[in-house]
Amino acid sequence: MKKISIGPRTLLYPHPDLIIGTYGPGGRPDAMVAAWGGICSSQPPAVAVSVQKVRQTYENLMCEREFTVSIPSVDYVKEADYFGIVSGRDTDKFAATGLTPVKGDLVNAPYVEEFPVVLECRLLQTVEIGVHTQFIGEILDVKVDESVLGPDGKPDIAKIRPFAYDSMRREYYGFGGVIAKAFSVGREIEK
Repeated sequence: MKKISIGPRTLLYPHPDLIIGTYGPGGRPDAMVAAWGGICSSQPPAVAVSVQKVRQTYENLMCEREFTVSIPSVDYVKEADYFGIVSGRDTDKFAATGLTPVKGDLVNAPYVEEFPVVLECRLLQTVEIGVHTQFIGEILDVKVDESVLGPDGKPDIAKIRPFAYDSMRREYYGFGGVIAKAFSVGREIEK
């Protein structure tokens, strides 16, 4: 296969669709969509999200130092997209979308009640990277709707139905079914 250079880009497949919940001025719940993020440590469990300094969420994070990450299902792609279109400076995104902000149990930050998976995080550190600041948060708790648990009691991605963002095409994609068992299928090469 011949590879063709398309230059330096913010390209990675897939980009997660993460909703970052914070409290803004006056304690107003705010949320923004972030595709620049992911798990960055297993001990302590931590997630990193990158936010531009011009965003209201940046100010909220610097002030409160706690946040949530809500993972929406495909049923809420329109609302999740809206969280990335308007600014929390002049719009109450929860009121506009009809979604419900719920104060975290362990952090002073709201999460989206309707989204099936929520991470409650306390800021560990920040890293300045170009026009973004990466916020690394220790995951203090993960909340999962009972309706998306499998028979084994673990979250079931087929029931969660998350989606991903394609930054090149500016489109959202769902996921297909299981293609292989991790840490198992590769063992076939050993034979």
